[in-house]
Amino acid sequence: MTTGKFDTTPIARELAAMARRRQALSAQELPLPTRTRILTVVNQKGGVGKTTTAVNLAAALAQGGARVLVLDLDPQGNASTALGIDHHAEVMSTYDVLIDGEPLASAVAVSPQSKRLQVVPSTIHLAGADLELAGMERREHRLREALDAHLSSLDEPPHYVFIDCPPSLGLLTINAFTAATEVLLPIQCEYYALEGVSQLLDTIGRIQAHLNPRLTVSTVILTMFDGRTLLSRQVVDEVRSHFPEQTLDAVIPRSVRVSEAPGYGQTVIAYDPNSPGALSYREAAAEIARRGTA
Repeated sequence: MTTGKFDTTPIARELAAMARRRQALSAQELPLPTRTRILTVVNQKGGVGKTTTAVNLAAALAQGGARVLVLDLDPQGNASTALGIDHHAEVMSTYDVLIDGEPLASAVAVSPQSKRLQVVPSTIHLAGADLELAGMERREHRLREALDAHLSSLDEPPHYVFIDCPPSLGLLTINAFTAATEVLLPIQCEYYALEGVSQLLDTIGRIQAHLNPRLTVSTVILTMFDGRTLLSRQVVDEVRSHFPEQTLDAVIPRSVRVSEAPGYGQTVIAYDPNSPGALSYREAAAEIARRGTA
């Protein structure tokens, strides 16, 4: 009788729910795409969990058996940091690929978190890349051409490529749009969640019309969800009404462990794999994998 009472406390129910989620994740096998899926992770609004989402989805898919390549196009290099990759000024990086025409393979590093997880880091040199690209021929296509050449040279190309963009709509992001087949849009469950999204969709429409007709907004993921607040629940409903087909069922909670992980050069998948944030990203990754092979 006493045990039953304890089982109905909020903490006990939460622990039981997390145990069921872990069991469900461990029991499933992620389907692998037959062709490389190239996803640009973008939102020109900062602080929405863009880089956090890119690296944790990449790590979760690698954990699930996929070969994953992350291209860091953000001069801040936060994706490189979270994946344990050096990105000081002397390191070969996406800057060398875009500006100097170096082959992508020369800048690829393997993340210490998984042998299936590769990274092309960014460096501070990328901060001026938009200006340098402006005067170059085929300036919008440089990443696509480098990535296509790299993928075609591999006997076992990655199943997924994630491109982490800067929080802007400059030439770096346009290169990412031109190289990708899918757009993954993180939206935080906060005030003004959809602010700027219409401008982003207009930009994507122009890219589709003039540079990359194969590009689609395939995935919307809700981040920084706080189930205790009415606001978060309202944002979820609003985003699902705007993007009914694209929005994932998995929602990423606001989490201290997710925020702490990059300080240790890790994703939350490696840092605390049983935390709510890690489980949510694993569920989101599984959903992306299933949608891509449906």
